[in-house]
Amino acid sequence: MKIINYFCIVLITSLFTACGSGNQKASSLFEISLEKNANQVQMNQEIGIKIKNKQEKQIQSVEYSIDGTPIPLNNDKIKIDLPTLGNKVLTAKITFDGETVAINKNLKVLSEKAPEIYTYTIINEYPHDTKSYTQGLEFYNDTLYESTGRKGQSFLRKLDFKTGKVFEQIDLDETYFGEGITILNDKIYQLTWQSGLGFIYDLNSFEKFDNFQYGKSREGWGLTNDGSKLFKSDGTEKIWFINPDTMTEDGYIETVTNSSIFNSANELEYVDGKIYANVYQKPSVMIIDSKTGAIEGVINFSGLSDIITKTENWDKTNYVLNGIAYHPERKTFFVTGKFWDKMFEVQIQKK
Repeated sequence: MKIINYFCIVLITSLFTACGSGNQKASSLFEISLEKNANQVQMNQEIGIKIKNKQEKQIQSVEYSIDGTPIPLNNDKIKIDLPTLGNKVLTAKITFDGETVAINKNLKVLSEKAPEIYTYTIINEYPHDTKSYTQGLEFYNDTLYESTGRKGQSFLRKLDFKTGKVFEQIDLDETYFGEGITILNDKIYQLTWQSGLGFIYDLNSFEKFDNFQYGKSREGWGLTNDGSKLFKSDGTEKIWFINPDTMTEDGYIETVTNSSIFNSANELEYVDGKIYANVYQKPSVMIIDSKTGAIEGVINFSGLSDIITKTENWDKTNYVLNGIAYHPERKTFFVTGKFWDKMFEVQIQKK
């Protein structure tokens, strides 16, 4: 009996050892090599690819894929045609000597075009509360909703955008730092920064009735929606998709230019398939394709800070541009900043 037990232990141990060393074995035999040793490519780019056969094995076949999407091989080249951009895993499934192994290579897939530059024309100026550390801004039926940050100063309010008159306000507990908001299906969703917690309010009664927790996303920054799902930024390159029925994260896009993966999306606004995102602590807004993550444009708002009134405790870190809302009837954007005394209605155009 002891002999049988001994052989069972040896057999089980060898099985676990074989399973655990599979990837190591594959990488000792083969390596994916891209043309010019590239570790990043652009969407729709064709690039040469080959397998480095380190021990000169007899290879029968090679199949390529990126994040599970098959990539055909044509004249020793692959074409990068994917639904989304960003950090990817290129996989080669190699069959040799009656055995099949898989090897991986990390790959950055970038946009094929550089972002276009946009500017703005001021249509109107409106008053803005200089005590509002603006983090979220959104219109609903011609009424403006605003969320502010800083512990002990965070609130959610609805107001008349023309006069600044506050209709209703909910102050957050001083332990919370308020962040982005969005409105969908008669509900207001509000993020907090580092608490891992969001709040849900009834749009009509303006009362909080539920909370939700974040999943894999790191923090709460910006929030918007496309009529069916929520988009959430978290201070990384990711913009997460949230199912409003379950409040679970169902995937993400990564914000990408033609040269890099960018990680500074803050306050968000969705308009006609594009996400407009304040760039953290910068006087600019990105225009992002909501499906691919490509940063298609950048709006330069640098001139606005020159025409607001600066208080005695002015500093460029706290008084930055933040807050963007689209008015669907007027077809204009409204932008402001943290502690700014003005909110601007603007039209956006290519420079």
